[in-house]
Amino acid sequence: MTDIRNDDLNASSDPNGDGHQGEARSQVKIVIPADHSMVSLLGSGDELLHVIERDFDADIHVRGNEITATGTPAETALVTALFDELVELLRKGAELTADAVERAAAMLRAERGVRPADVLTVGILSARGRTIRPKTLNQKRYADAIDQHTIVFAIGPAGTGKTYLAMAKAVKALQAKQVNRIILTRPAVEAGERLGFLPGTLYEKIDPYLRPLYDALHDMLDPDSIPKLMAAGTIEIAPLAYMRGRAQPVATPVLTPDGFRPIGSLSVGDLVIGSDGKPTPVIGVYPQGQKDIYRVTAQDGASTLASGDHLWAVATRDDRRRGKPLRILQTRDMIGNLRANHYHRYELPMHSAPVCFPYREVPMDPYALGLLLGDGCLTGTTTPSFATGDPELAWELQRRLPGTEVRPPQRPNYLLNRVPAGDVITLANPVTGVARHLGLSGARSTTKFVPDLYLYNSAKVRLAVLQGLLDTDGGPVTQRNRTCRVQYTTTSPRLRDDMVFLVRSLGGVAYTRMRPAAGRAPGLARGHPVHHRHDAHPIDIRLPAGIEPFRLTRKAEAYRAAGGGGRPMRFIESIEPAGTAEAVCISVAAADSLYTTDDFLLTHNTLNDSFIILDEAQNTSAEQMKMFLTRLGFGSQVVVTGDVTQVDLPSGQVSGLRIVQDILDGIPDIHFARLTSHDVVRHRLVGKIVDAYERHDALERQQLSTNAAGRTNRRKGS
Repeated sequence: MTDIRNDDLNASSDPNGDGHQGEARSQVKIVIPADHSMVSLLGSGDELLHVIERDFDADIHVRGNEITATGTPAETALVTALFDELVELLRKGAELTADAVERAAAMLRAERGVRPADVLTVGILSARGRTIRPKTLNQKRYADAIDQHTIVFAIGPAGTGKTYLAMAKAVKALQAKQVNRIILTRPAVEAGERLGFLPGTLYEKIDPYLRPLYDALHDMLDPDSIPKLMAAGTIEIAPLAYMRGRAQPVATPVLTPDGFRPIGSLSVGDLVIGSDGKPTPVIGVYPQGQKDIYRVTAQDGASTLASGDHLWAVATRDDRRRGKPLRILQTRDMIGNLRANHYHRYELPMHSAPVCFPYREVPMDPYALGLLLGDGCLTGTTTPSFATGDPELAWELQRRLPGTEVRPPQRPNYLLNRVPAGDVITLANPVTGVARHLGLSGARSTTKFVPDLYLYNSAKVRLAVLQGLLDTDGGPVTQRNRTCRVQYTTTSPRLRDDMVFLVRSLGGVAYTRMRPAAGRAPGLARGHPVHHRHDAHPIDIRLPAGIEPFRLTRKAEAYRAAGGGGRPMRFIESIEPAGTAEAVCISVAAADSLYTTDDFLLTHNTLNDSFIILDEAQNTSAEQMKMFLTRLGFGSQVVVTGDVTQVDLPSGQVSGLRIVQDILDGIPDIHFARLTSHDVVRHRLVGKIVDAYERHDALERQQLSTNAAGRTNRRKGS
């Protein structure tokens, strides 16, 4: 701390020799501790001393480490406080500059009870050999608000560091692994967000609007690392018009607790199925107009349609090995980059648990239905029968079909007769009656199917149907150094699709192929050749651990002995153009923002674990602002910056930044930071220019008000 001595001068003296009595003056002597360099304090060639002399109405003289300030008591007190702060800044390792001295003086004059040394020594990010710090009290409060709130709005004139400080906070959060990615966006309204008429590629078209964001990034990160981070999806920079897309065609099926529905028919509040298999509400629906559409196909044949900027949560082999979280990429980011050393590059997430459909009453035990679909005869023209060489299955069928007797007149064919009820004559066989009710009566091997009542039912019901089908026509397939897979074969295309549905709904993957009947070598029955009359559809199945595919003892034991289930995997195989279509995007409340679309594919549509900066937000419409804010995902942070005095929207369109405070005021965890011309950190003239424009705008508003009042008075007088 400095040593300070005060000497009062004669208040009635005439210091100017002009015959006027002067204001009371005092003299203060400030002794700088010997361990501080006076050159560091006063600057090379007394540069900083000259700055202080310009800012204060006091005479300042320096002799050795003693500084004398003469002036009014108020001015000398401020000079004393300033040198005390400058010494503290040096003690904390800060480098004094003319700008820092000016800002310290301005803070002291504001009399806000905050020490400049506590503001100017706060480090946000050390990058490329320098430390980024707040330079004003409002900037420090803004930086603190980002640490304390999920959403922060920074509103103020150009040059106040709104975007730059937010970028520093984003880079710091990324480096500290508090977030997985940085998303930077701003509206490109100068071109009306219609960039098609501009020459060059998409990125060449949008580059001028995003250049300030690139410049800030290059100040804070190694320039060589930025392209790699952008290629990996760790940093995304895009105009708001492109970021808001992430859409699917309106006819694309999305899974709900009641089955698949077109995404275009969904409304806020509707339920869709998330990655945990449970329902999650839709919290936003945003029509997107015509979009370029691509078909994204997985290696197991599952596919869906999505726009080029639709989001996908994916993992690479290295991500899995290193335990990294899923990375979020756009469809177009993966085109042409789907293989790595002959391996699929991008793995898609699987459901962590079976899909939850509500339980519905069924007329027949689901396991028994699976057995009959596999080896049963339900033609309706004869007594239902069941063909098996496993008495265990016949016994299970007997146990699960009340009112039915399983009789083996000649193995392996079992007849399913009704049980007589005394003298009461029952006209319909119970199995035949249920088959008719379910639409299965008359179905043959090529036309069998699983009724929707069983497909869209609880996981327990679906698994029981699957087990019945696999116990009859399926079996375990063992491979060295791999978990056990299951193979199932049917001649019914519809039953094939239903089997795939069951497997995928339980968290597994199913690969299908076809063996044509034509040209196949005949099979043998009792030594006689039997030609194939129908195409066969083998299905290779992999189920997650904990999902038991068999109940039949011999198959269940073989399956477990071979290692049982493992971790089914699904990779992106191809991405192909599919024309254009009317599209819509939705936002869901799931913690990971994943929802289930075509073929039980999981796709992503919200911004999780991200630091998101919306720059130049004064040029967003009210609807765009709502869309952006409701895209917020879990573990994310948002900073919105803008200057409401520089709106470039078409005449008559209200800025979303102007009205957002009225809408969100009072909501916890949302903060509005206001910066003024005193917080401008560019050339000192910029602050003066901002003030001049504000005075001019105030005079114009006053003149308009006066003119309007005059017109009103003239109308009243006439």
